[in-house]
Amino acid sequence: MNLHLVGVNHKSAPVEVRERLAIPEWKLEEATRRLLEYTGIRECVVFSTCNRVEFVVSTEGGVALDGFIGEYLQTDVSQIRDHIYEYRGDEVVRHVFRVAASLDSMIVGEPQILGQVKQAYNIGKAVGSVQSNLDALLSRALSVAKRVRTETAIGSSAVSVASVAVELAKKIFGSLQGRNVYLVGAGKMSELAARHLRSHGADTIFVSNRTHERAQQMAESVSGSAIHFDRLYETADQADIVITSTGAPHAIFRREHGEMFMHRRKNRPMFFIDIAVPRDVDAAMSQVDGIFVYDIDDLQQVVEANVSDRGREAERAELLIEEEVVRFRRRIQSLDAVPTIVALQNRVEQIRQAEVERLRAKLGNLSPEQQSAIDNLTRSIVNKIVHPSISALKSVSGSEQLIATAELLRNLFGIEDESVRRNGTSSVGKRDKNPASGENKQSSSEDNRESEVTQKATSRR
Repeated sequence: MNLHLVGVNHKSAPVEVRERLAIPEWKLEEATRRLLEYTGIRECVVFSTCNRVEFVVSTEGGVALDGFIGEYLQTDVSQIRDHIYEYRGDEVVRHVFRVAASLDSMIVGEPQILGQVKQAYNIGKAVGSVQSNLDALLSRALSVAKRVRTETAIGSSAVSVASVAVELAKKIFGSLQGRNVYLVGAGKMSELAARHLRSHGADTIFVSNRTHERAQQMAESVSGSAIHFDRLYETADQADIVITSTGAPHAIFRREHGEMFMHRRKNRPMFFIDIAVPRDVDAAMSQVDGIFVYDIDDLQQVVEANVSDRGREAERAELLIEEEVVRFRRRIQSLDAVPTIVALQNRVEQIRQAEVERLRAKLGNLSPEQQSAIDNLTRSIVNKIVHPSISALKSVSGSEQLIATAELLRNLFGIEDESVRRNGTSSVGKRDKNPASGENKQSSSEDNRESEVTQKATSRR
């Protein structure tokens, strides 16, 4: 399994870099398809949130993703090289597990990332970019995330980017009682923010979205008022606080808008909390007297105050992640030998059946009991002969010795490469995009999953 991950997140890159790479939700499917078409990519999945953009691929060999990032996102990778991180092999497994479990989030323990990982997983399944390798990785990542939440208290008193934005608003005004709030964008983040705002006493909530029906639905849920998006600039000055989270590719609030709002408000302060990536509010807005702008990176200070008591639970979760990385590696290593084991079993079974048929021709008519006795005897002999070879393969599974051991056994038993291909791989250690049906089914434990694969392989004889 050749795994490779390239990305940026809130730790490695400021928002002005992340927004250059951000892929809006409606383009995730297209981005995944385009990445799958890139030379050398067998499987891929794309994560894109307000805090990260990551490309996870399973490759046939070494693949440099700079070319894809430059072409698809139309950005000069050399300018942001210092902000990009890369992982391979076990590092990819560990990172994906940590992301799904929200250990790599700006707000450790926040629940939204799990849904975003599921979304990327489902998109990959739908477009055919998630097959055997990434299916195993992502399905296990979701299970690990659930285990972390079950076995640690990392998600207790859960906060989100939206709730932290509301906390910031409270710090600014002291209280939200009697304050008017304008939500621009009716996505999940805005919906969460609306609920928090109403629970903290916000007086009037306006909601505006490009799809007005969605704005109406959200406004009804928080007893607010829906505003048509084409009236945004003529109505936004009615709000003391604007929380914006749209999928717009460029800023929708610029300096000239801020100057217009201040004129109408007679210089009464107005606060913008921008939780969108790319940003909805141009940085120049903060240069207007009376306008105060906070972007998602500014929320970090509030985050630290909210999650400072989660350190111990995070440490427990990290130990759990390390345990899961080891278990995942062992499972994958055990699968590396399966195609050769199946080919070996098929080969000796062909020999056994041919010899039994020849014996039956010489002995003439045999009773069912006699035929059963011959089958049982020959199977027992064959299993005893082939067992040491299968054990030898399993003992070197996942190591460099696997290829040499498998090659030796193929030569000894007269197994041609084509027979190995028919059983799920074109070379030792590389599974086909359409693996045996049992390889990716989930069960209650890793041990059950490993034994299921071996049992299915044996039953094909």
